[in-house]
Amino acid sequence: MAKRDDLNGKVVWITGASSGLGEALAKECALQGAQVILTARRFEELEKVRVSLLHPDQHLSVCADITNEEQVRHAYEQVLAHKGRIDWLINNAGLSQRALITDTTMQTERAIMEVDYFSQVYLTKTVLPTFLAQKSGRIAFVSSVAGLLGTQYRATYSAAKAAIHMWANSLRAEVADQGVGVSVIFPGFVKTNVSFNALNGAGKPQGHQDEAIENGLEANEFAETVVQSLQRGEEYIVVGGSKEKLGVWVSRLSPTTLYKMIRKTKVK
Repeated sequence: MAKRDDLNGKVVWITGASSGLGEALAKECALQGAQVILTARRFEELEKVRVSLLHPDQHLSVCADITNEEQVRHAYEQVLAHKGRIDWLINNAGLSQRALITDTTMQTERAIMEVDYFSQVYLTKTVLPTFLAQKSGRIAFVSSVAGLLGTQYRATYSAAKAAIHMWANSLRAEVADQGVGVSVIFPGFVKTNVSFNALNGAGKPQGHQDEAIENGLEANEFAETVVQSLQRGEEYIVVGGSKEKLGVWVSRLSPTTLYKMIRKTKVK
């Protein structure tokens, strides 16, 4: 059995940490003794999360828009200046979608890809030299079950989440013999504000909760499962309800059957 990664004293950097999955992951990592670096665009919101964590004084709020390369580089410099190392990077920041392809502007297509794919690639490439120099650490990407299945109303989101999964696979192959682990997390429906912020075709937040999200897994349950899986060094982590897990299983067994199932599914 693989040795469990002890987080006590380790430095864990989480993007999209001001709410939702990021906040839940921060709380769980703090409970495990980690020093957590919280990153999002709004400093006040990050500070609310930081002071709610166990041992708040050992954590750090670092404000940055992850689509702004200059801000990302500055954030990275701040993290190293304060902590000197990074043990885990959790690329969690993301943007969802609730629009048909025919209603989605190219500007919206690019905006989602920028947040969910390019910004994560840039941050990871920025931080990677530190991991390689340490010859240790783990880089995790929060993809989505949607990135494995592809459903109505989420075409660009599904594509971006699939893209970061494949990029992560290539990264894992390239750094496997250098002490750096790479994991991809595939959440199903988890109770967060993700659907409130999901973009419609015009690129505006839809502003209401989806029924599936409302009935989803609690965020703290999600975080507990994910952190335990990362500590065990798991590389492919699906976390969700029975419907999502069934969909992932069918996608591997019979893609044709999956496509038929998706056509009949109401996912809006």
